[in-house]
Amino acid sequence: MHLIDEQFTLTPFYGVPKMTAALKRLGEAVGERRVRRLMRQMGLYAIYPKPKTSQPHPEHKIFPYLLREVEVTRPNQVWAADITYIRLLRGFAYLVAIMDWFSRYVLAWRLSNNLEADFCIECLEEALEYGCPDIFNTDQGSQFTSLDFTGLLLGRDIAVSMDGRGRVFDNIFVERLWRSVKYENVYIHGYQIIPEAKIGLGDYFKLYNNVRLHESLGYQTPWEVYSGMGRLQNVSGRLN
Repeated sequence: MHLIDEQFTLTPFYGVPKMTAALKRLGEAVGERRVRRLMRQMGLYAIYPKPKTSQPHPEHKIFPYLLREVEVTRPNQVWAADITYIRLLRGFAYLVAIMDWFSRYVLAWRLSNNLEADFCIECLEEALEYGCPDIFNTDQGSQFTSLDFTGLLLGRDIAVSMDGRGRVFDNIFVERLWRSVKYENVYIHGYQIIPEAKIGLGDYFKLYNNVRLHESLGYQTPWEVYSGMGRLQNVSGRLN
């Protein structure tokens, strides 16, 4: 699973056949059936559209994708959330983060040893202490389609947007965040247990938000742009 995580972070377009071939080239005696099971357990799906990928709960409503051709021009216009796999020495955990698209500021995050919706709801409640976005975008995972999660958003008149199934680039800014988190922190530190990972990731997100300069933000930090304290006033991006 650690090897799958590294390969997928490098090549997120690899499905089961290519991932199996890549593992075999590394000397791993695995078949497609095992790789498919592990990738599903980790919540990893190749970026191209295909049937029967991440399935929402059958009783949960799926909302349309609202961000096509939308120009994001200010903080709190669009927030997005996603979940990724975090490897540990003897196991794994799941990380959820909520990001402001305009500034790339990580508003809140949570780490969990399971994929129940509770840790995502806690993360959302913390993020909403900053205020309310106009639009909140997620994938179609059952954590985000749950009535408790969407109810928090709709109860505050926030428009809910969901990626097309299998279309990871609909939430591209959070996907870029995951690459940074893994290459700049997780792979370097090799966390052994969840409490250790929580401390390390907490330090990293402070660095990411307040110290790490972003070229796309005119070499400012996410906090400078989110809070309006930076020198750049016209950061914007057209989302296609």
